[in-house]
Amino acid sequence: MSNTDPGSSSAPRQTDRWLEPGQTNALVIYILYLAGLVIGITGIVGIVLAYINRGKAGGFVESHYTFLIRTFWIGLLYALISVVLMMLVIGFVLMLAVAVWFIARCILGIQALQRGEPVRNPQSWLLGQ
Repeated sequence: MSNTDPGSSSAPRQTDRWLEPGQTNALVIYILYLAGLVIGITGIVGIVLAYINRGKAGGFVESHYTFLIRTFWIGLLYALISVVLMMLVIGFVLMLAVAVWFIARCILGIQALQRGEPVRNPQSWLLGQ
């Protein structure tokens, strides 16, 4: 009897590599963050993946994990400050600025990742450049 059942092999599926620490996983996290602006829960999935894989990837990707984790927490802080300030009109303007900042950080991170480069300043509160 031959073993032709696709679910019975012990080799990992090709589609599972996005979960493994590395460039593909970091790209998935950036995409989850951007989707999180519309579907909030994906940002939480992204931060969990970033924490799980931080310290395991090595090389230039490590700076991206640091950058991703800081992007999430700093963005959350900025958003909370904006919500508090919504009692004043300035909070709505600040929330828009936070969204632009968040998108810019993700796009700049994706570009560096695609070039195979580390984030220059992953500890930055601004854009990491």
